[in-house]
Amino acid sequence: MSESKRNTPPYKNLGFRLKRLRESLNESLVEVSGAVEIDPEILTLFERGEKRPSEDILLLLISHFDPQEEEALRLWELAGYDQNQMNNNDDANAKPIVMLLQPDSRIMYSDMVNVVSSNQGLVMNFLQAQGEGRPTPIARVGMSHQQALRVFEALGQTLQRAQLPPKSLPAPKPVNDSSDQPTV
Repeated sequence: MSESKRNTPPYKNLGFRLKRLRESLNESLVEVSGAVEIDPEILTLFERGEKRPSEDILLLLISHFDPQEEEALRLWELAGYDQNQMNNNDDANAKPIVMLLQPDSRIMYSDMVNVVSSNQGLVMNFLQAQGEGRPTPIARVGMSHQQALRVFEALGQTLQRAQLPPKSLPAPKPVNDSSDQPTV
């Protein structure tokens, strides 16, 4: 076997296509990795063809890039996944998956935020500084651009109300003592 064959990454064609899709949207590695919730280093390995994304991650990437159907199927094929399995995910007769999650009422305080925007919407990554290391993500919220505008307006109104001086109650009216005394 030639030296060049041995050094060729196993998923080189898949990686090339993923990188081309990302660059066609003018998005950075950080933006795309944030949108699909993976580390930028992992996305770099995918784009170099050194590592294959799992089926779930590949579906998220395809959903994020929103390529033509033929390109989506080609990506799936280049990753070595069964084409029928991808088509089954869109099957109208497939049973829906329902997940019930216990609501979490804890309040997580954040001291940093990173916002990543794409044509589909945006993702807000709330972070907390943890010593000298990298910030720790504590929450991720995705939304459409329209919803982001509504959130922006609500935040503005709330902050404006918080800066107003508190309303004071009117002073009580003086009591007229002469009316309480009996008339003679």
